[in-house]
Amino acid sequence: MTNLYLDIDGVLVTAKHTRAAPGVEGFVRFITANFTCYWLTTHCKGNSASALKYLAHFLDAETLGLLASSVRATTWDALKTEAIDLTLPFYWLDDQPFQAEIARLQAANVADRLVVVDLKQANELARLQEFLWRVLNQ
Repeated sequence: MTNLYLDIDGVLVTAKHTRAAPGVEGFVRFITANFTCYWLTTHCKGNSASALKYLAHFLDAETLGLLASSVRATTWDALKTEAIDLTLPFYWLDDQPFQAEIARLQAANVADRLVVVDLKQANELARLQEFLWRVLNQ
């Protein structure tokens, strides 16, 4: 299965930490069924517990349970790209990647695997799900 690296703020919850992203429940069901998922967020550096505790304020128990059973922890220091296995097929969902992270992906010729999420756009998670479905079925 293709790896999927997930940010939390700006992807699963709105950037201002106010609420779950619209459509997050169905999106989580889709990604956990179709990808090997990894946290790639400041809320998780080596242990998923802090990410799940944070998300418990925004997500229902079923969605949280899916994330708990399906999303693996990552470890990284300065750049999130440190945690991405660039030798395997992957996609990375993030709302604000650093320029240095983009440069690292470009250097490895995998910059097209970064998907910048903009929850200000209507139906953003549905658009992402459609995109991911297409790439899985190429």
